[in-house]
Amino acid sequence: MGERIAFGPYLFDTASAMLLRGGDVVSLGGRAATVLQVLLEADGEVVGKSHLMDRVWPDTVVEEGNLAVQVAALRRILGTRPDGAEWIGNVARVGYRLVRDAGGATTGIPAIAVLPFANLSGDRAEDYFVDGIVAELIAALSRFKSFAVIARNSSLAFKDRAVDVREVARALGARYLLEGSVRLAGPRVRVTAQLIDGASGSHLWAESFDGAVGDILDFQDSITETVIGLIEPQLRRAEIERARRKRPENLDAYDLYLQALPFMQGVRIVQLEDFDRAIELLERAISLDPDFAPALALAAWAHEMRLTRGGTAPPGVDDARQALALAARGLAADGNDPNVMLVAGIVRLTISGEHATGLALIRRAQAANPNSLLIANVSGYAHFFMGDYDGAIASHERFLQLSPGLAETFWSLNGIARAHLAAGRVEEALAWGLRGLAASEGVDFPHCIVAAAYAHLGRLDEAQAQLARAHAIWPNLTISSLLGRTGQPDGRDRVLVEGLRLAGLRES
Repeated sequence: MGERIAFGPYLFDTASAMLLRGGDVVSLGGRAATVLQVLLEADGEVVGKSHLMDRVWPDTVVEEGNLAVQVAALRRILGTRPDGAEWIGNVARVGYRLVRDAGGATTGIPAIAVLPFANLSGDRAEDYFVDGIVAELIAALSRFKSFAVIARNSSLAFKDRAVDVREVARALGARYLLEGSVRLAGPRVRVTAQLIDGASGSHLWAESFDGAVGDILDFQDSITETVIGLIEPQLRRAEIERARRKRPENLDAYDLYLQALPFMQGVRIVQLEDFDRAIELLERAISLDPDFAPALALAAWAHEMRLTRGGTAPPGVDDARQALALAARGLAADGNDPNVMLVAGIVRLTISGEHATGLALIRRAQAANPNSLLIANVSGYAHFFMGDYDGAIASHERFLQLSPGLAETFWSLNGIARAHLAAGRVEEALAWGLRGLAASEGVDFPHCIVAAAYAHLGRLDEAQAQLARAHAIWPNLTISSLLGRTGQPDGRDRVLVEGLRLAGLRES
């Protein structure tokens, strides 16, 4: 009994070898239909030419050029994918691959392929170690919902081959490629990785990692979490830039979502008007794709942030109700997306008062994607909200572990300082606060943390100097305005406020 396999606008019936488009039969020759069926059965993986020829011409000796003719005919019939590329990719000297999902054609979600890493040790017996690192990277990347990951078997077709990365990207339907090398020398190992734009072949990021082999599995885990921690924001930034370069008439739901991201996340301080702009973009994205879970979740968060940060909603808009409704829709659309879980947890914590449920959702998000910078950082603030200062510190430290050298680390450095201060550990708060200051030029809140810590330690001159720097950034700073902006009315910032009073900050 046959089945029907969908890809793009097409439906292929394996029993009748019939191709349908919108209910209309698309004319296919018998051999072209067999090629299509074999490629579809591979479910996105590369199919070798010899296997294809055995299926299309069983027990018959034919030249390889006959297969190329059938593939060319199929390409003419199918046309191009929504992103302009061919449905059938050619893996030179290996075979063909049909990109069923087109790297997320419906929403524009990009795909990444992790190519086999080169073994520079000169010992083929070490291939297992190199391949293990690649397998771990693919498994970890697959836990992110913001991009698709090409299957490992498809990437393996390029092992030990010199290839043009742009050709590989076209063949695999990948917008990004991760390639690298491993060199083992006794107890030491060096791993080099590069993130590449598949269209242009340009390098977006490169890094080397050195360490002792020790326990091989632990070492693979260490490399994986470091690479993922660096790669995810690079992908996000690259996608944001791609969206900015596209003409407005070509923007799809995912592009609009990406345009909204900088208004919600980034290295700068988010302003109240940013939430208005994010909501406007996300409403447009949702109108194009009502079940696009990332956009639903981000819109819920924008409404929650506008409400808790003291913004003003337009007449007739209830930010609390909208945040809860959008978060629920996001969970219904994709309850397995860690970022959706995270936002659903946040709105339950801050709006509906369902603290146990909210924290449980946030912990589920952490478990589902322990390598996410966003989840690690926001989880820290969620634990702080609940008065779990050690939990907040642990989450922020996880962020720092994943993101060495990133500009965004100042959020977690300040989060750790704030948690230590709330717990009464003033000297620790000062140490972390000074680190946060060094990483966050032009941001007022770190100066407040350091000023409060200095004041509690009796170093009033230094406290007042920090307060003056905070006033230079935020001229209308008072205790009431600070509490209004940070949304902490019930004592979690008691030690902070007492220190700022000692330093001379006005009440209102």
